[in-house]
Amino acid sequence: MEKVVFLDRESLNAKVRRPEFQHDWVEYDQTSPNEIINRLAEASIAITNKVPIRKETIAKLPKLRFIAVAATGYDVIDIGACKESGISVSNIRNYAVNTVPEHTFSLILALKRNLFAYRRDVLAGRWQKHNQFCFFDYQIGDLRDSTIGIFGEGALGQGTARIAEGFGMKVLFADHPPPKSEGINFTDPEEVFAKSDIISLHCPLTENSRGFIGLDQFKLMKKTSILINTARGGLVKEADLVEALEQKMIAGAGFDVLTKEPPLDGNPLLDLDLPNFILTPHVAWASDEAQQFLADQLIDNVDLFFKGNPQNLVG
Repeated sequence: MEKVVFLDRESLNAKVRRPEFQHDWVEYDQTSPNEIINRLAEASIAITNKVPIRKETIAKLPKLRFIAVAATGYDVIDIGACKESGISVSNIRNYAVNTVPEHTFSLILALKRNLFAYRRDVLAGRWQKHNQFCFFDYQIGDLRDSTIGIFGEGALGQGTARIAEGFGMKVLFADHPPPKSEGINFTDPEEVFAKSDIISLHCPLTENSRGFIGLDQFKLMKKTSILINTARGGLVKEADLVEALEQKMIAGAGFDVLTKEPPLDGNPLLDLDLPNFILTPHVAWASDEAQQFLADQLIDNVDLFFKGNPQNLVG
């Protein structure tokens, strides 16, 4: 009988049905690094969202045949070591095609219209003391006829582009090395930085993309531009972002991700108390509908692997 172990069930707020085949199911709310080997010792199938499974761990799990990642990103898994050990790995695809683009535009609209700044002033009593019906302390900008530069032309990048086009915006997709999606007109990245009123990140975190936005890129951007990151924290040098905002090199930023999550050891962005910076706790993906879609596809991946017809394999 297959033993299926879900290492971090608490990371998914949805109903997770059981696989169709006979199995022994074990789930843990959370799993610390020193608990992984013991909990997976008898497992043939592991489910993980953010619990890492590295080479040294895989070497001690001879019964493990399949890892189902409960997310699109699979950087928590040592894919090379899995290949060497004959372990298949699947991920989740296209579950966040609505929730992430919508969260992206929640951040964009809040920043472009300075909602946090105005809300802060209302709470401080400024409106109540003013001599006319409104005040204009912070700039308010429309989206129509502005330009959004998108890094990453996958489902989330293209979903963001469709919303942008609905607002009457011009869309630029930043060029990058292959593989590339077909039917996309790409623009040189430096030109994207220079021409965009909004930069939105929807690309994976790789060794090549890690820290690819820093002071050099902020210097290319318009002083009126904003940066949105609902992808991965490591894409942007966080200390450089703090400097760019404090020195008014850009007009604002909205982030849903940090380099290390949860930020138990702190992070420079956590201390950034500015009305033109918004930080949300990695929830862009987490609409109720998206989480249920993810949970259903997760078990589909497990069932299809058992049937010998795996889907969404990576590596």
